[in-house]
Amino acid sequence: MAAPAALQRSVVSPAGRHTASLIFLHGSGDTGQGARTWIKQILNQDMAFQHIKVIYPTAPARPYTPLKGAMSTVWFDRYKISNDCPEHIESIDSMCRGLTDVINDEIKNGITKNRILIGGFSMGGGMAMHLAYRFHQDLAGVFALSSFLNKDSAVYQALKKNESVLPELFQCHGTADELVLYSWGEETNKMLKSLGVSASLHTFPNLDHELNRTEIEKLKTWILEKLPLEAANK
Repeated sequence: MAAPAALQRSVVSPAGRHTASLIFLHGSGDTGQGARTWIKQILNQDMAFQHIKVIYPTAPARPYTPLKGAMSTVWFDRYKISNDCPEHIESIDSMCRGLTDVINDEIKNGITKNRILIGGFSMGGGMAMHLAYRFHQDLAGVFALSSFLNKDSAVYQALKKNESVLPELFQCHGTADELVLYSWGEETNKMLKSLGVSASLHTFPNLDHELNRTEIEKLKTWILEKLPLEAANK
């Protein structure tokens, strides 16, 4: 079988020497460029760092069941937008392979796994949790913004058998979110904590299914805690 085509990506290069990488996964129906532009509009500039390369990949278009099978740029399929149904594990695992290629490209550039962060918005955050907690437990950390895992997620099953140290999770969620309910994000956070993940949940009153400036500034602070500039001197 032919290897899947490499994922398209929009990249913000570091201002100085590249010693760490951040992979940001967009929400369903968006693109890497779209997510980058959205964050740029909120901050009035790119989310950029002295030493961290920021990579925004784009999910390939595929039929998406919640849109009655219409094509959409989604990381995986869902039977429905709910936390109380099975996961579409075949599409999740297939995309984990595609995103592993993005991680491996950074490793080939001399970046170690503990200097790579992955996360995203909505479905992108869910994808990042699958990728990190099931397949790449040696990453520097994971962030999930307005995201959730299904009740019997394969992530939970994998962590029940796990004994290694896990990447820290930085989670944000708006209480007014009507697409991905705040309670779904909260339940995900509690489950991951109970399975040994060091996880924070930052609550944003009156925020709907969206990002805001305070949230992105908090995320940037956490990114620099996990991927400090100091390691550049080693």
